Amino acid sequence: MAIEVKLEAFEGPLDLLLHLIEKNKVDIYDIPIVTITDQYLEYVNAMQNEDLNVVSEFLVMAATLLDIKCKMLLPKEVDENDEEIDPRAELVEKLIEYKTYKYMSLELKDMQLYAGKSIYREAHIPKEVAKYEAPVDLDKLLSGIDMQ
Repeated sequence: MAIEVKLEAFEGPLDLLLHLIEKNKVDIYDIPIVTITDQYLEYVNAMQNEDLNVVSEFLVMAATLLDIKCKMLLPKEVDENDEEIDPRAELVEKLIEYKTYKYMSLELKDMQLYAGKSIYREAHIPKEVAKYEAPVDLDKLLSGIDMQ
């Protein structure tokens, strides 16, 4: 079963991984690493005709997923607080950071489109208002100050 992949749809390996997680409708903190790794490898195998520099980035992510998959099969590691170390934690952190930047880039793009449709007028202050000086009587001003 061949999968057609257009690389332009994904801006990098994290984008593809995020797409697979959203497609499977799973919580980003509870990634089913076996399913996601298998699907990711199917996409990478379909990229045979792509540029080697581009595919190499995807292969690094595939190797990372396989490494996490292997660590999930081994007995759990514990830290100094006797808490289990989740091998997916670093990947989840990268995905959340990537998702944040991706969302913010879309927001900036929307703001740019909106700004292109807006016309701004320079502030105009009439000459009379700009030259106006409030009448101040120095004697009245100083009479209100007690110098003792």
